[in-house]
Amino acid sequence: MDNLKNSHAIDTIARDCISVRLRLLNRVVTNLYDDALRPLGLKVSQLNILVVTAKLGLAQPAKVCDLLKLDTSTLSRNVERMRGRGWLEIVPAEDAREQPFRRTVQGTRLLHRAFPAWKRAQKKATELLGEDGLALLTKTAKKLRMLQANP
Repeated sequence: MDNLKNSHAIDTIARDCISVRLRLLNRVVTNLYDDALRPLGLKVSQLNILVVTAKLGLAQPAKVCDLLKLDTSTLSRNVERMRGRGWLEIVPAEDAREQPFRRTVQGTRLLHRAFPAWKRAQKKATELLGEDGLALLTKTAKKLRMLQANP
């Protein structure tokens, strides 16, 4: 009897788990963007940090983490790599723990060079999701942003 219950639980999770399906979709879509951006030495996660930094001007790590839903160690690791590539620079702050950062001229140029590759990946992702899938994704993302703004 216990084996039957475990088998049912395993089958149900394997068939119905929303998290598994979302993570699969995330990996597939991320790979589309990463493949397109690879010739530039850029990953889509880094492109998103550059875009948020461009929007903010002077990026406070806590704000970037909040906007992109990143943990601090992930952001710190990416910023350090991006600094090493010359795309970001740390801006001295009164509180040394803060470490705000901004795009460099090289980071700005990279954003412009990345745009055509991003558009190609965006087209492939749109084709993969289809109109209905894209509409549902857009609706769900909008709902999540509203829930976060009004907890």
